[in-house]
Amino acid sequence: MLVIPYVFMTVGFTIYDRVQPEIGGWPFFYWYQLMWIFIAAIFTFSVYTIETREHKARGAA
Repeated sequence: MLVIPYVFMTVGFTIYDRVQPEIGGWPFFYWYQLMWIFIAAIFTFSVYTIETREHKARGAA
């Protein structure tokens, strides 16, 4: 899950190497990168939650 944002933000440059479509006057490149910052935070929180739950389950067993 942590690799997905990295791939789409760095290796997937052919996806966002354009200006259109614009949102609020912002070119695609800018809002695409900003969107992935929030998505990466959600993925990171999900991995943290899963790992914490697994750690607690192993400690109780």
